[in-house]
Amino acid sequence: MKSRFCPSPTGHMHLGNARTALFNYLAALKHDGCFLLRIEDTDQARSEKVLADALMVDLHWLGIYWQEGPTIEGPHGPYWQSERQAIYNDYYQKLEQLGAAYPCFCSDADLSIQRKVQQAANLPPRYNGACQQLTVEQIAAKRALGLNPTLRFRVPVKDTVRFDDYVKGTQEFQTAIIGDFIIRRADGTASFLFCNAIDDALMGVNCALRGEDHLSNTPRQLLMLQALSLPSPHYGHISLILGADGAPLSKRNGSMSIADLRAMGYLPEAVRNYLSRLGHYYENNALLTTAELASQFDFSHLGTAPARFDQEQLVHWQREAVLRLNFDDFWAWCCDACATIVPAAQRDAFIHAIQGNVLFPSEAYAWATIFFKRTPWQQDVAAQLQHEHLTYCQAAHALLLDYQQEVFSENEFKAFVQTLGNCLHIKGKALYHPLRLALTGEAHGPELATIATLVPIKEIAHRFARVIE
Repeated sequence: MKSRFCPSPTGHMHLGNARTALFNYLAALKHDGCFLLRIEDTDQARSEKVLADALMVDLHWLGIYWQEGPTIEGPHGPYWQSERQAIYNDYYQKLEQLGAAYPCFCSDADLSIQRKVQQAANLPPRYNGACQQLTVEQIAAKRALGLNPTLRFRVPVKDTVRFDDYVKGTQEFQTAIIGDFIIRRADGTASFLFCNAIDDALMGVNCALRGEDHLSNTPRQLLMLQALSLPSPHYGHISLILGADGAPLSKRNGSMSIADLRAMGYLPEAVRNYLSRLGHYYENNALLTTAELASQFDFSHLGTAPARFDQEQLVHWQREAVLRLNFDDFWAWCCDACATIVPAAQRDAFIHAIQGNVLFPSEAYAWATIFFKRTPWQQDVAAQLQHEHLTYCQAAHALLLDYQQEVFSENEFKAFVQTLGNCLHIKGKALYHPLRLALTGEAHGPELATIATLVPIKEIAHRFARVIE
């Protein structure tokens, strides 16, 4: 099997594109096949090299690696469509020689009038064939006037296009409602419909998973490939991703680019596990490696209903991925934020304390600040404590002054808390909640005994003194 991902470098890679790439990659891995990357940059006005480079960085960050494509030469290059114009020109010429394509001089205004007439007659909008029968002399005359035509594919009349879709099953389209379509723009560049199909055939792609918004393109591409006696891929059209509100996913309802997720501190394992289940069913609900995701990938598990983006599910997989990190990987993940605060000798103890309580490096930084810096939160803490907690804080502060060592061990801290509880005749939440607030400024977080091994006893006493003040 040979699958592909063929993005246009006109923007940053979003979740929909990333999922398409991932599904094609998993399909290739599942069948010990080849995954190909092709950059479809024929839109010179909008395509940018820097965006293509960023896209490749995003793919590698996600753990998606191509065996053919840019940076990895293969037998079917070049893999940038902007470098393949001569190939497309050859196939344009073949189609014209076969009588399967013809020049069209209709202007945008002409086409607009055609559409309005069809709409008024309750007919589907399609090209009416105005230029189908132009003679050689008529074409030459129009060119002499400086008119640059598009090139249209001549769709067979009263025919039916059938194909089996990996996701949607057998599909059938009547050519009568398709209409002749543009395969070369007036400026000579190739349309998406044309170059996408030609390149799939020439590069040996036989599996093409893509969004269901391309479903109507498929019969057109199959007709072209059939006219040229070229092989066609087995297509699969996956459901689109909607926001939680049921509208197409956008920045307004939760869409983020892969670059955004990486900058926020999401782990690639989390994003992979989330995207692989967005429109695809896995029986195994554990965090899976890429190899495991591939081995359990199945075309029959691709859903036909729209997939809905769920921020909580993405966060769930982030939590699972963070918990799976070993100490070195966890530190590498949050090091940029924490390295200047966490003493090297206390690195492992710090990680042990917070790993189960953070989702992002920014949260690790917040805990590092709490543990290793003088804290500014005393007024906020005092506002959360009741007046009767003054006696509690005074008792805790007095007990702390009796300790001569620099820091507690976990057992020593537990003994301190037990002594405090006995003095005040309290236990449970009433005992631990004020202590946590005074020590960390937070109502929830890591185990207090673990925290106490990181914060010097003098600093703990200082925090109680500030709360008392």
